[in-house]
Amino acid sequence: MASKNTFNFMLISLLVIPLLGSIGVLFSSNNEKSRKIALGTSLINLILSILLWVQFDSSSSQYQFVYSFTELSYCHFNIGVDGISLYFVLLTTFITPIALLSNYNTINQNLKYFLVSFLLLETLQIALFVVLDLLLFYVFFESVLPVLFIVIILYGSGEDKIRSALLFFLYTLAGSLFMLLAIMQISNYVGSTDFQLISISEINLESQKILWLAFFLAFAIKTPLWPMTGWLYRAHADSPLAGSILLAGTILKLATYGYLRVLINFLPDATNYFSPLVQTIALITIVYASLATIVQQDTKSLIAYSSICHMGVAILGLFSNTIQGIEGAILLAIAHGFVSPALFICVGGVIYERTGVRLINYVRGLVAYMPVFTILFFIFTLCNTGIPLSLNFLGEQLSLIGIWERSPLVAIIGATGIVFSACYSIFLYNRLSYGSYSPYLKPLRDVTRREFILLISLLIPTILLGIYPNIILDTLHASITTLLYCL
Repeated sequence: MASKNTFNFMLISLLVIPLLGSIGVLFSSNNEKSRKIALGTSLINLILSILLWVQFDSSSSQYQFVYSFTELSYCHFNIGVDGISLYFVLLTTFITPIALLSNYNTINQNLKYFLVSFLLLETLQIALFVVLDLLLFYVFFESVLPVLFIVIILYGSGEDKIRSALLFFLYTLAGSLFMLLAIMQISNYVGSTDFQLISISEINLESQKILWLAFFLAFAIKTPLWPMTGWLYRAHADSPLAGSILLAGTILKLATYGYLRVLINFLPDATNYFSPLVQTIALITIVYASLATIVQQDTKSLIAYSSICHMGVAILGLFSNTIQGIEGAILLAIAHGFVSPALFICVGGVIYERTGVRLINYVRGLVAYMPVFTILFFIFTLCNTGIPLSLNFLGEQLSLIGIWERSPLVAIIGATGIVFSACYSIFLYNRLSYGSYSPYLKPLRDVTRREFILLISLLIPTILLGIYPNIILDTLHASITTLLYCL
């Protein structure tokens, strides 16, 4: 067996390899070579993260593969993973090559910048999940903003893409300023921004409440929770397909990780105090997003609102203060990271690239010319509704079981969101796939080999982990138990 230092080095490699790949892309001689370098780099990172997962000791709740970089005096550049952050790292390394492949042939102008942006985003997101310092957490939390902002403006397809990019940037930046102030206050109070020092520090309840509200605002905007949902569906509608995949698959999970790592871990008393408020906001978000989804005409906006609804259910689980609820929320976040990108590939990739329209009224009867696509679209639609044998089902059920222990009424109202989800998902599928073939469309070709590989690679983990959830739960359990009961 390889030494411990080898695996520490592998964790650093996850951060460095995409940067090296970016340099390779910049110096490549042509577009095809650039694409291959970027895709190869992201696949190497995926393999490395799987190797780390295999070597991870699931019985321990401690940070593993820890590496300390002591040259920085103003913060502790320590990196490591535990049972919680490990799966967010794996999700990031899994989604990045899929995002790159989704726009593999469709973007030719400024291609190098496009590829470099996504490799850079991979590094920044992994860094956020592995750093063990609150100030660096903030730095990486914010650093994805400018990159995604430019991606939406340069490569977006919507008429209002500049407005969408500005809303995304300003919403999230405004919320995060409060988080920065809270971090400065914690640093002043504790004398450090190191995760482990903060977790053992006693902060009185009144101070916790103020700090909690500052952090919550930043995370709520990123989730997003009502009433700060306006930026997400616009960003999805106007961004390129790869941007939508990354937004749905990993960017929304930054907030999920923040809730776990900062609010529940560092400010547990305030979290218990504000849990009813969060549950109320989550319920409003679920109902609002569900109703908004039913009246959408743009297919990408519909899937975006569906994302908001599912993240609302995950928030209920996170703030249930139960092991089942938190584990269910993480499972649902991971499932959402597979299914939502797949639905975006279906409506924003396959259909949009062939028809040039995203309006539901202009597309119907696709089964006549696209039977394979229709079958795959149907399976992902069912997964999105949370049918048994899918990871979505387990995530939703465990989240609702967790919140049921605290408040049955909240669980019942939250479950109605799942019913709404089924209604609009099935409506979208039925409207696009069946009926007489649309007179506005020419005969369309079925899915290409590339599109088929993308969809199957997202389907396999959704079903496999739905049947064998212990693959994830065994590793999670020690970390979640410690999070709740050993503070």
